[in-house]
Amino acid sequence: MRNKVVLRRLIRNRNTRYGLVGVAVLLLLAYVGPLVAPYGWQEKDFTAFMEPPGPDHWWGTTQTGGDVFAGTLRGLQKSLVIGFLAALISTGLAALVGATAGYFGGWVDRVLMWGVDLLLVLPSFLIIAILSPRLQGGTWLLFVVLLALFGWMITSRVVRSMTLSLREREYVLAAKYMGVPGWKIILRHVLPNLSSLLIIDATLNVSGAIITETSLSFFGFGVQAPDVSLGTLIADGSGTSTVITYPWLFLFPAGVLVALVLSVNLIGDGLRDALDPGSNP
Repeated sequence: MRNKVVLRRLIRNRNTRYGLVGVAVLLLLAYVGPLVAPYGWQEKDFTAFMEPPGPDHWWGTTQTGGDVFAGTLRGLQKSLVIGFLAALISTGLAALVGATAGYFGGWVDRVLMWGVDLLLVLPSFLIIAILSPRLQGGTWLLFVVLLALFGWMITSRVVRSMTLSLREREYVLAAKYMGVPGWKIILRHVLPNLSSLLIIDATLNVSGAIITETSLSFFGFGVQAPDVSLGTLIADGSGTSTVITYPWLFLFPAGVLVALVLSVNLIGDGLRDALDPGSNP
C-alpha cells in the first residue's frame, strides 16, 4: 500500500517528472550520442581548429582540432559513472557505520563516532586535491573511492540517531531475544526502516559527487589527461578571451553540467516529498 502511495506521489510531482526526463535524455546523449557522432572524442581534425558549430562538428572544435560534441559526451559519461558510484559507496558506508554504531552502542559506538569526527575535521577537498594527481596512470576508480570516503559522515550520524530509536522497537527486541545475530538484525530490520532516508541521501550524493569531481578536475586535481571530464573541458574554455571569442568551448560542457545536476536535484526533491509521511497522498 505504501509503495503505491509513494509511486502516486512521484508521478504527480512535476519536479520528479522533469528530473527523470532530464536524466533519461542525458543518459541517451551520453551513451547513444557517440554512436552517431561523426568524430570520436580522441580523434583530431587537423583541418578545423577552433571551428564554430557546423554540419561537420555539431558543437564546434577545440584548439587542437578535437570535436567538442564527442569530448563533452565523454566527460558526461565520466561524470555520470563517478557520481553514481561515489554516491552508492558513500551512502552504503553511512548506512553500515551509522547503524552499527547505533545498534551495538558502547565501545563500538565510541570508536566509530571518533573516526567520523576525525574525518569531519579533515580538509577533504585539500586531501583529495593532493592525492588524486598521484593516481595518474592508475585506475580512475581510486578517485571514486577518494570522493566517497569524504561524503558519508554527516549521514552516518543521522542514521546512528535513528537506529538508537529503532533498536528499542518490539520487533527488534523480539529478534534479539530469539538469538538473531546483530548484523542480521541490522540488515533485516534496521536498514529497511531507514530506506527512505538512504534513498534520498544517495540521490543528493550523486549531484554532490558530480560537482566535487568537476571542481577538482577544473583545477587539474581530478580526472587526469589523456582522459577528459566536464571539469577539464570547462577549464579549457573558461578563459576570459576564450569565452568571448569561442563561447562553444565553455557553453556546451557547462550547459550539460547544469542540466545534469539540476535534473538529479529535482529527482531528489521529488523523492523527499514522496517519501514524507506528512505529504498529501
